[in-house]
Amino acid sequence: MPEDDKTSSHNNPLYTLHGMWCTSCALAVEGALARLPGVIDVSVHYPTATVWVKGAREAVDLTELAPVVKRLGYRLTELEAVDDAHDRLEQESRYLTLRLLVGAVFGMWTMLASLLIYVGALPSASIEQVVAWMSGAFALPVVVYSGLPFYRAGWRTLLAKRPGMDVLVSLGAIGAMSVSIGLLWRGSSEVYFDTAVMLIVLLLVGRLVETLCRHRGLKALDALALPDAAISAWQKGAWVLLPINDVAAGTRVKLAPGELVTLDGILDAPGWIDTASLTGESLPRHFNAGQRVYAGCRYLGTTPLIMQVTAGVGKRRLDRLRHEMRRYQAQKGQLQKLADRFAAWLSPLALVLSLVTLLGALLVGLGWEDALVRALSVLVVACPCAVGLAVPLASLAGSGQAMQQGIALRDPAALEILARIRSVALDKTGTLTTGCHAVLHWQARSGMDEHTLQHKLASAVAGSEHPLAQPLAQPLARWSGGQDQHSSQPSIEDVDEFPGEGRRVRLVNGECLMIGSAGWLTRQQVDVPSQAEEATLAFASQVILADESGWLATFYLTDQPVDDAELSVKRLLGSGYLVAMISGDRQGAVSWLGERVGLVREACYAQRSPEAKARLLRGLPSPTLFVGDGLNDTLSLAAADAGIAPLSASEAAREGASAQLMTPGIGGVVKLLSIAKRTRRVMEQNLFFSALYNTLALGVVVVMAIPPLIAVLAMAISSLSVTLNAARLAWSEPDS
Repeated sequence: MPEDDKTSSHNNPLYTLHGMWCTSCALAVEGALARLPGVIDVSVHYPTATVWVKGAREAVDLTELAPVVKRLGYRLTELEAVDDAHDRLEQESRYLTLRLLVGAVFGMWTMLASLLIYVGALPSASIEQVVAWMSGAFALPVVVYSGLPFYRAGWRTLLAKRPGMDVLVSLGAIGAMSVSIGLLWRGSSEVYFDTAVMLIVLLLVGRLVETLCRHRGLKALDALALPDAAISAWQKGAWVLLPINDVAAGTRVKLAPGELVTLDGILDAPGWIDTASLTGESLPRHFNAGQRVYAGCRYLGTTPLIMQVTAGVGKRRLDRLRHEMRRYQAQKGQLQKLADRFAAWLSPLALVLSLVTLLGALLVGLGWEDALVRALSVLVVACPCAVGLAVPLASLAGSGQAMQQGIALRDPAALEILARIRSVALDKTGTLTTGCHAVLHWQARSGMDEHTLQHKLASAVAGSEHPLAQPLAQPLARWSGGQDQHSSQPSIEDVDEFPGEGRRVRLVNGECLMIGSAGWLTRQQVDVPSQAEEATLAFASQVILADESGWLATFYLTDQPVDDAELSVKRLLGSGYLVAMISGDRQGAVSWLGERVGLVREACYAQRSPEAKARLLRGLPSPTLFVGDGLNDTLSLAAADAGIAPLSASEAAREGASAQLMTPGIGGVVKLLSIAKRTRRVMEQNLFFSALYNTLALGVVVVMAIPPLIAVLAMAISSLSVTLNAARLAWSEPDS
């Protein structure tokens, strides 16, 4: 297994940012840090609350950056542990839930009181006045307590000169309350407390859902964590069970058969190791004494194996992979939602227009009451509720279509990225292939009948733990397309195992059989004939069977592609995507599979470590999509702009991917990309409608008086338009 990348990262550290409330907060901090001298690049990743900074070593030191962030109202610390990040998100979820409950309970009565006033259901003006005061009383906890996070975020983004939606929401809610209190004081019952409540409660719902979704980004890191089970270690002349955290480098530990390797180390004796989780190799490898193994692999031997630990918890290769995964997450191009980009210029424009409207109304002779109401109407109209709904509703509709096609989207927002994908990188084993070997071709000694050969082969592989034993035990007729024949159970007297080379089996009838590699059989004085197929089948795993008379048969086995691999790859290529296969398997096997599915040799990359796969992926034209199933693919899933896990994916891959296929094969990748493009079109249409509404409405309220109630109704109509357009996507027939 190749060594991991040890490139220095002293001048591009990762930190944790505390106190973020939304993507506007992330942009505010990012902008403030980017202006610092010596800082070359900075990326604030809101879902994981991580800050990646690149620049001169002294410029990106925590002591230099923390005071700048603190002046904005946030806190910058060293990178927090994953468990601490979970605790932080749990606290944020409780924080938002409590405020939402207060907003819902009190806001419900505010909306009911306002509705009674609007429809004229109250018998007299005096009762309307009382109900209006009650409406304001119920709205006060919502505006003061539930709306506090919006005011805090709005103030911080103003300090950073990056005002966003929170500024408009804050001014709209506070303005509606202030104007309503003024109207009540003057004896009017035409109040707008419901406007403030509606803005705060609806956006709190969105923020809570967003916070809960952020937990998913951490689950991929959890899946990379190994169990904290006790491990058998040699201490003071005896084997004792020690907590894994207490096992230091240099300690000798014992691996039981089938046990997961939880520490990096060097083997004292040879053994079979399944490295697929870290390398993607389709077959386990036989390690010799003195070779290094890494945590995350599995020991497949039949007797205990001793290993000397070289890296304890926190310093293992798997721990470095987790850290690199967080680094890739933070460095991802910060995809700004179309709504946020629109709100970036809408917020300052609305503030200026509101002020101009107020001053203009006063200059033309309107009283303060009318002028304030018109200015409030501008703020209410400008609050981008429809803009905020445009993208999420389309994402939800697209997610529904994906589910109908057997694709589970873990993050509906990923559809926006998937719609812009330029490069698709595919893992090999378990993604493009079934992950199970099968006999591709076989050739036997002249005159050997199939039934006898099947009996001898079954006897030779009986009881073997080698990964190729099971496919070799299948009936020969199944490989050649005939009818299965049942052979009698072999009667074995003795077995000699030669790990990594072959085995010798003695039957009770005195017959001796040997099965293994060509080199081993040659050393056993077996004359192995050269096969005409060897050159063309060099990519396959070759297994040779022999008896006392010499060579009996040669079998060629390979990991077969999934049924829809060729068709799916051709459809991707035909759609204009750059398609590549990146694998940790041997070059021959990778090249053969690439030819089978329609990829040119230059697009097939073999023998790549997890770190090398991620680096290669980052070099492809972006945005990039990676499809992988193993633990070794989690780093690439993080490095890609979007990731998809196939049906048989490991837990680590599923948690790190944006979507998971619920049906065999990779045809779902093609379907999801098609759905994403259609969803993107609906997003753009929604944003056009909502932007047109805001632009026209702002122009109207500036030149003529529109009560805030009408502005609220206009907002509702705008929101309804984007809702119906998104529903059109959900109702349409999905692509085949």
